[in-house]
Amino acid sequence: MLSDFYKPGELPVSFELYPPKTDKGLRSLMLQVERLMKYKPAYITCTYGAGGSTRGKTLEIVEKVKTIFQVPVAAHLTVVGSSVADLRSFLAEAERRGVDFIVALRGDPPQGETTFKPNPKGLKYANELVELINDEFSELGVLVAGYPEVHREAPSPQADLDNLKRKVDAGAQVVVSQLFFNNSDFYTWREKCEKAGITVPIVPGIFPINSLAQISKIASLCGAGIPKKLLEKLSQKPDDAEWHSAVGTAYASQQVNDLVDNGVPGFHFYVLNQAEATGKILENLAEHRKSNKAEAK
Repeated sequence: MLSDFYKPGELPVSFELYPPKTDKGLRSLMLQVERLMKYKPAYITCTYGAGGSTRGKTLEIVEKVKTIFQVPVAAHLTVVGSSVADLRSFLAEAERRGVDFIVALRGDPPQGETTFKPNPKGLKYANELVELINDEFSELGVLVAGYPEVHREAPSPQADLDNLKRKVDAGAQVVVSQLFFNNSDFYTWREKCEKAGITVPIVPGIFPINSLAQISKIASLCGAGIPKKLLEKLSQKPDDAEWHSAVGTAYASQQVNDLVDNGVPGFHFYVLNQAEATGKILENLAEHRKSNKAEAK
């Protein structure tokens, strides 16, 4: 079972990939995955573009990753633009290709649209997708997304929490958080989840910053707040990618170390097909845990 990875003391890591657009990009991605395998991931996930673009490519990539590296894999799946028949077809193909888990999401509206419009023959909510998977494709484990800073379309924090509870009650085995940069937001949200009766592992999603422009765009899209001091430090050299990566890696290392000290069950890294920063963060984490063990003796 998916949640079995998150046993006390294990601290598993997982990595999220994105389908490249070219054959050259795919070759580069496989090299990055090879480097990430050094850190013995529990599983590797692959997302796809808004509105379902590159969805077929997602299955190709996870199948390739599993075949080459012999690691469990998860494919993202949203209900956007799909009929129930389309979803069943994707899930059947995922099973045929040896996919282990599904990251079940409602999904963002297609590019150019501002509101979610369900397919008349499809589903409206992620919890309905979770139910479909558990009812008809029960061999597939299910992960769902949670939002420490509240989903941008949620009418209230309580409504967002209620929605997450519905997904878990429908059979989701693990919650992976949206990226965040203030650990206090994660802790507050985790406490609310626990009080709401959400007992499955709640895994923090970590985004290693590589570019000021990139993270500013992503944060604005998902509603994640960037701490003022972090933004100021990144802005000291607005066009220096090496500086942004160094600052981002150092910040994420501090985040991860603090999260470990506060009892998280594992980590999910949004690696964006780049292994170097995530590798450094995990190496820093290993040193931190080693130091903690030495102090405890």
